[in-house]
Amino acid sequence: MLLARGLSTGGGMSGQSPRVARAESLHQQVARNIRNQIAAGVLRDGQSLPSTRDLAREWGVSVFTISEAMKLLASENVIVSKPRAGRVVNAPEQAERHEVRTDSPRVLLVGGYAGSGKTELGRVLARETGWSMLDKDTLTRPVVEAALELLGQSPHDRESEEYVSRIRPREYEALINAMTENVQCGNSAIVTAPFIKEFNDVAWLNRIEASCIDMGATLSIVWVHCDAETMHTYIRHRGAARDSFKLDNWSSYVSSIDIGFRPPVPHSTIDNSASGAPLQRQARELVGMVMTQR
Repeated sequence: MLLARGLSTGGGMSGQSPRVARAESLHQQVARNIRNQIAAGVLRDGQSLPSTRDLAREWGVSVFTISEAMKLLASENVIVSKPRAGRVVNAPEQAERHEVRTDSPRVLLVGGYAGSGKTELGRVLARETGWSMLDKDTLTRPVVEAALELLGQSPHDRESEEYVSRIRPREYEALINAMTENVQCGNSAIVTAPFIKEFNDVAWLNRIEASCIDMGATLSIVWVHCDAETMHTYIRHRGAARDSFKLDNWSSYVSSIDIGFRPPVPHSTIDNSASGAPLQRQARELVGMVMTQR
């Protein structure tokens, strides 16, 4: 079972005790998030970026911060300037199609706090491998919102006992069922969700691994670590209604979570904070490691 099986990690990943990341300047936070969105295919090659002023409004930061972030991305050749088009995404590698074939399906459960970058990591991994990408919010949000309204709750509620006890378990049931169906069809799957409760539950993790083993699949647990400041920048930028409670009560929210949390079983940690290597590089290292698992 998971408790008896170790994972070797390297590069930006770590299976060891967490360390506190140093604070990251605001322009580095913005640059990192934009870089991740490009690697994940959210921002496309050749796409023109909004003006500096519009980006400042979009990210809720100063024009100076955006200018500094753009300088950093331009120095990496991730963003280029073109006549009449302004700043343009430079990611020609997005046109490449990757397919990593395996002798048996791989399942990656990718967890992390809101705004940590777990969905972006999942998308990068899917682009690197061609494996199925299963994100909890993408699969369940419309039904969850309708169910909450039928229960007389806000469709954006993610804090009430009604949601936690009645809706949330069904979200994860649907997500795992989608993973199971893919594996039964012989497909590897990248499954992204917070997994906060689940990654604290060794019995749950061992049941999932036993199910994967029964289907001839190999399970890997991945935790995405990120500093609170960068998470706040990203959550504020995405502007999702379900995040309103967190943003309105940010200090109490941050004090209620364990930034240094790691799953109590063998796992890989992706460091998406100031001390971490670029997300795409860490994703490639993770794929290489997963491919050696038996």
